[in-house]
Amino acid sequence: MSKIKASRGDRIFNAVVHVIIALIVLTVVYPLVYVLSCSFSSPSMVGSGKVWLLPKGLTLIGYERVFKDSMIVRGYANTIGYTIVGTLINLIVTMPCGYALSKKTLPGRGVFMAFFMFIMYFSGGMIPTFLLVNSLRLYNTRAILVILGAFSTYNCIICRTFFLNIPKELEEAAEIDGSSVYRTFFQIVMPVSKALLGVMVLYFAVGHWNSYFTALIYINNEDYKPLQLVLRNILVEEQTSAAMMTEVGDDYANERRQLAQLLRYSVIVVSAAPMLMIYPFLQKYFDQGVMIGSVKG
Repeated sequence: MSKIKASRGDRIFNAVVHVIIALIVLTVVYPLVYVLSCSFSSPSMVGSGKVWLLPKGLTLIGYERVFKDSMIVRGYANTIGYTIVGTLINLIVTMPCGYALSKKTLPGRGVFMAFFMFIMYFSGGMIPTFLLVNSLRLYNTRAILVILGAFSTYNCIICRTFFLNIPKELEEAAEIDGSSVYRTFFQIVMPVSKALLGVMVLYFAVGHWNSYFTALIYINNEDYKPLQLVLRNILVEEQTSAAMMTEVGDDYANERRQLAQLLRYSVIVVSAAPMLMIYPFLQKYFDQGVMIGSVKG
């Protein structure tokens, strides 16, 4: 059977598509390679702008300065704990809610959706939230970092859309066999929702891992601070030190500024590396979850 020969227009179109995809990949990959290369380069090379692809003047001085702080290990432990517990709470709150809202028989379904949509765009603001947190005695506690923002309207809508596309026959068959609503959800619906679960875990875990503003506002105890806040403090201290050394001497001040610039890249790698390592294990679920909410034919 002979192959259909592509027309000249098709070949041009394919070539243009490949060029566009290559440019997009380069746009995404190059910043990652650049940041990684700068983190392993000498401060003078980074400060002079001589690093553009591969490391120059290979050194670990940036990582040595970051990990020299005793709070780094504690910050890592705190963030891992907050990410695991916070993600579990997010899933427990969001997915059942999305499942309930997918049922047309739910009384007041439209009212609940209108309420959730309203709070998605409008909130009480920072000061009322702070007063509420303080009145509940959650200020300066670990609990605030996993409870505040436990429910996500956006992710709830994604869950609702996914559950709407699950064949009703599965649940009807379970109901005929005497299955309760809870058993149907956990033993019938959840096993066929692995793609959704993978996407939600990724969304929530990345959000908790990168979160620092909540801790910045509500946490005073050094032992409770997450990794992102610890790294931020290290970076701010180094930049402040470099600014103060300007009057001491040009060479020394320049050295400190270069080190502060190097630390930016080292901090980025230290904070992002764990999530980048976890992503490949969730990629297959993420690829399936990309089609969540799309039109099924």
